Amino acid sequence: MDLEGKGGSSVSPEGEGEAKANQKRHLAPYMLAKIERNRQRALLLRQARLASRPYTPVGTSSNILKPESKIVDTGGGFFLEEEQEEIQEVNKVVHQPGPVMEFDYLFCEECGKEFMDSFLSSHFDLPVCDNCRDNEEKHKLITRTDAKQEFLLKDCDFDQRAPPLRYILRKNPHNTQWGEMKLYLRLQVIRRSLEVWGSEEALQQAKETRQENREKMKQKKFDKKVKELRRAVRSSLWKKESAAHQHEYGPEAYVEEEDVYKKTCTTCGHLLIYEKM
Repeated sequence: MDLEGKGGSSVSPEGEGEAKANQKRHLAPYMLAKIERNRQRALLLRQARLASRPYTPVGTSSNILKPESKIVDTGGGFFLEEEQEEIQEVNKVVHQPGPVMEFDYLFCEECGKEFMDSFLSSHFDLPVCDNCRDNEEKHKLITRTDAKQEFLLKDCDFDQRAPPLRYILRKNPHNTQWGEMKLYLRLQVIRRSLEVWGSEEALQQAKETRQENREKMKQKKFDKKVKELRRAVRSSLWKKESAAHQHEYGPEAYVEEEDVYKKTCTTCGHLLIYEKM
């Protein structure tokens, strides 16, 4: 059938593309730059849309239906592929109900009641609730220095003997610029001292022995100071001459009978007899 005979006309895609190319040649440079920017922007949008599709691993069945697309002429010298509405079938995720957790309650050593947490349990691992905490006597805190002096403990007894004693850090109340203090639970320090010395009687005996040794050392230091003081007093009363005596003679006198001259020292009375040639 000849369409041209009926007054109609048809243009092939090659002819249409050539006509658009001829049309672009007559456009101004800024129009060509604008068309190129629009084309690049459309490509970026298309790539972003493709990247947002859900990923389907290779070799697995996909529940996502491929979207249909159509070609749209933008009028700027290029075609844009527009995607139709995507229909997805997403598997429903069914979550199993979580397990029921039972808390490990602690039993207070003082009242026997259950509790979850307390100051002594969290810092010193001592199962005593806050209501039964005795800050004045039984659960009193003590510094490391006082514990060493009162219970005759060494640093290794705090840190190296298993289990190491737990402590908390507090700022020094006397001066905030000093280092932080280590506060221990007095009850745990007493238990550690019994582990070291064996019994309270042995600890008391060690305290008495140490006190006696201190008294002896004090007496020795006192006697030494008294001896040094006595020696200083004696040295101030007795002065040793550091150089030989220099005679200072008075006027000479001539003894005619002996034909000699004599001088007498004005300090020690030494008599010097000499002759003159």
